[in-house]
Amino acid sequence: MDVQCNSLEEVRERIDQIDRAMVDLIAQRGGFVAQAARFKKDSADVRAPARVEQVIAKVRALADERGASAAVVEQVYRTMIAAFIEEELRTHAALSADA
Repeated sequence: MDVQCNSLEEVRERIDQIDRAMVDLIAQRGGFVAQAARFKKDSADVRAPARVEQVIAKVRALADERGASAAVVEQVYRTMIAAFIEEELRTHAALSADA
């Protein structure tokens, strides 16, 4: 991190900028998750615990490379993935009902 803030207000402004970028990225990720539902046969394919662990291992390694807390990144990703799985299950069920 290269930026040194000079006030709490500046810190909060920087965090707000990051939050906007993160929400944009979450929205993009969600769009791909919705698309993935079309390619999965059943709810077991949606849950895909082996894939979840693969993603967790990948993001923990990225956290280590980038100087982030691997524990925090893992917790954030596990929560995000669980929410996306629930959404994808609903999408998958709707697609199956239409078929």
